[in-house]
Amino acid sequence: MTNEERPEDLAQLLAHLKSEYDVNESEIARAIGVAPATVNAWTNRKRGTSRGPNPDKLRALAAAFPKFTEQRIFAAAGRKAPGPLSPDAEQRILELYRGLTREQQEITETQMRALNEANRN
Repeated sequence: MTNEERPEDLAQLLAHLKSEYDVNESEIARAIGVAPATVNAWTNRKRGTSRGPNPDKLRALAAAFPKFTEQRIFAAAGRKAPGPLSPDAEQRILELYRGLTREQQEITETQMRALNEANRN
């Protein structure tokens, strides 16, 4: 696979974003509500104990810098972009969840965590 065929990773995307918007890591961090050290770690491809960028922060990145779509940002972070969740859908899901027994809620939560983890890999 040539460099042209390789997908853009998060560090490359951030380099493009910084150039496109003429911003630095601190400005990106402030725009999405993380510490500058967090953006620096993403930029320098450092991986600590973290599981990678939080999906909410990836969404915030797309919202703050709209020339970069959620799809592109999530792909660069090595994740599938979550589907949209309307307020109506969120309310319906919450109502269904509330109708479950405690044991069913725990099972559902475990299943949802597993699905989220699968999307991170």
